[in-house]
Amino acid sequence: MSTHARPLAEWLSEASDEQLTTLFSVRRVRADAGWQDFFDAAEALLDPTSIARILPLLTHGEAVSLLAAAATPVTEHSPQRATLESLALLRPDGAPFPPVVAAIADRPEPAPLSLSAPTPATDAESAHAAERAFTTVSALADLLLLAREKPFALLAGGNVSAGEKRQLSEAGVAAESIDGLIEIAIDSGLVAPDARRLRTTPRTEEWLRSPVADRWSALVEGFRDALPRGVRASDGGWSSTTAWAQAHPWDPAWADRSDALLERARLLGLITDGGSEPAWAASIRRGENVDAAALVALLPNEVDRIFLQNDLSAISPGPLAPGLDVRLRTIAARESAAQASTYRFTPESIAHALVAGETEQSILEFLESLSLTGIPQPLRYLVTQTAQRHGLVRVSIDPETGRTRIESSDQHLIEAMAVDQGLRPLALTKHVASLTTRVGRDTVYWALTDARYPATLVDDDGHAIARERNPITEATPDPAPDYSALIAAMRSHQGPDADAAWLDRELEAAVRAKAVLRVSVGMPDGSTRELILEATGLGGGRLRGRDRAADVERTLPVSSIRAAVVIAQ
Repeated sequence: MSTHARPLAEWLSEASDEQLTTLFSVRRVRADAGWQDFFDAAEALLDPTSIARILPLLTHGEAVSLLAAAATPVTEHSPQRATLESLALLRPDGAPFPPVVAAIADRPEPAPLSLSAPTPATDAESAHAAERAFTTVSALADLLLLAREKPFALLAGGNVSAGEKRQLSEAGVAAESIDGLIEIAIDSGLVAPDARRLRTTPRTEEWLRSPVADRWSALVEGFRDALPRGVRASDGGWSSTTAWAQAHPWDPAWADRSDALLERARLLGLITDGGSEPAWAASIRRGENVDAAALVALLPNEVDRIFLQNDLSAISPGPLAPGLDVRLRTIAARESAAQASTYRFTPESIAHALVAGETEQSILEFLESLSLTGIPQPLRYLVTQTAQRHGLVRVSIDPETGRTRIESSDQHLIEAMAVDQGLRPLALTKHVASLTTRVGRDTVYWALTDARYPATLVDDDGHAIARERNPITEATPDPAPDYSALIAAMRSHQGPDADAAWLDRELEAAVRAKAVLRVSVGMPDGSTRELILEATGLGGGRLRGRDRAADVERTLPVSSIRAAVVIAQ
């Protein structure tokens, strides 16, 4: 039994449920911990393993304060002292618990914090940072559009697989920026893990169609809100980026993590390559609202018109407005991304738009409103021809059998699908002039679409249905542990006589360890007698042990024992 646990047990018993919940959450206590009372909790929190888990989370100021308190108890009140007390590392008198002192004995003293403000960026550096921010926003839009079509596979550790990164790189996303872009998207709630897949969220579509200023502002707000507390400032901003590397001095993983945070800040144009700070970032660092005006002023103007070419290509003379770009890219494949982007119309891209819910009329009306040169005849013919072919294969549910039914007015397509080796997993069987299968309707539809058959989903009334292949998911944080049952169980064992409860625990521990105790016993005449006992048993309100001096077995009423101190085990 650690004699240092009692002061903490008493503090825990006096703490509110809210304080205990916060403490247990930060100290990563299991909600189903088998603690019976506050003495159990105190001993567990002062266990070296538990202390070792919390030390890396301490900020620079907290680590410095804890080391100083180990030498001289902290007497003045400060935010650092309040935090250390709430984490059960400092006693109410400002001194660390002895197990904490032992745990930090070999911890290095943090180097003095670099408090200098970042150097203001020059005009050239600001222009370069704005360009990088614009590139980041555009690259993230590309990444999200790809994730919307096909969610990224996640490894067991939560990272995107190497195969997915390779595909992103082949799609034009810079390989060295992929990790940073994904983290920025996660921080902003634009993607979220779901069943080992990284999927887009309800916020994604709105973000994709927003102006670049709103896109950038949302990313910066998400980045700021997700910063760890070691670099967060009380005014809602963040500390000088020159000090980020020292924010959590006892965290062995912090060097890599701070480098990753600085890289994200660089991608967002909040710092330059040399570490200087653009004007728009300085105000955000000071806790002011995100204002993209100064950054947007350095970006090229967006356009809302394009040139449609006879060779089935389109050229945007500048950055196309995001909402228009997103819709155009459901109809055409983008071939190059720059201030003047090019797009290519193909049968597959038009079919993709039709699958997504577009119609021949809606595509032509959109292109007409977008084009500076009208719609070239070859493009109009491609849209019409693809739309006419699109409805040739109809996928529905047979109301009599409940099986999926595939029909077409072109029997050549039915014959082709019946013998298509790529569709063998569907186990298609002929039924009159159609094909049927036990496989679900949606699965059949997407299999046919992937095989480039002009498939359309239809309902019971024969009306076409637009279907989203990959449903979005909500970005929901992990549920907070519920400590109410644990706290209630400990409070139920909380008696009015803490001294008696503590003595019982000391004696139980001594018996389990077969320890030798110095016991102070109250005698009937009011005097006190000390005995040296080798504890052998405890029960019925009596302690049994061998008196080493008299070499006899003694049984003492626990109610008569005033104190017991372990002197040997």
